[in-house]
Amino acid sequence: MRRITCLSFAFLATLTAACSSEKGKNLGPAQRGQPATVGTTGAADLGSQDARDFIHHLAIVNLAEIELGKLAAERGTDEVKKFAAMMIRDHTLSADKLKALAVDLTIDRPVQLDDKHTDQREKLATRTGADFDREYASAMVDGHKDLLDQLEPRTDKKTLDQWKVQMNGRTGAAGGTVPIAPDRSDNPTTMRINQFAADMYPTAYAHMEAAKTLESSLKKRYTTP
Repeated sequence: MRRITCLSFAFLATLTAACSSEKGKNLGPAQRGQPATVGTTGAADLGSQDARDFIHHLAIVNLAEIELGKLAAERGTDEVKKFAAMMIRDHTLSADKLKALAVDLTIDRPVQLDDKHTDQREKLATRTGADFDREYASAMVDGHKDLLDQLEPRTDKKTLDQWKVQMNGRTGAAGGTVPIAPDRSDNPTTMRINQFAADMYPTAYAHMEAAKTLESSLKKRYTTP
């Protein structure tokens, strides 16, 4: 009887070990106490965060340009009002395109100015006459330089350089120029963001050149001989 009992316990122990081994094969790395590997989900998450950051920043830029443009359309001289009308028109179009992209990517976007740009608008609203014109033009130069700095790393350097050569100082995106390609990415979400940036670059460039021309013109007009 004792011999049979010992054999029974030995059989149960062997069976339990075999079951545990088979069960372990079905567990994931983390469940087996091993470090989990990073797969495509991690890359997708990085792409989504990159897209959220870009959409948030660009939405604020569009809102700011539209709001400051409306203020300039009320207070500026004719030259300033003409520039402001272009800002309102082009950045409203950009905002609409960005909204469509955000909806497609299921990403929320801000619908009101952040504190930085609210302060900028309030400060500009205290200015009148020549002071207003100069401050507005300066803000447009700085704002579009910052925007180009955000867009440029998302473009293909070779095609961007070719585009700049063909522009050769012109202030508008002339027809027939080399199209600016987006910076390549294996992440489809990042690729869509880069394409948006590449498409927007010519307009942002034209805005900055026009803003610099406006700023220079105002300096000549308001400089005391």
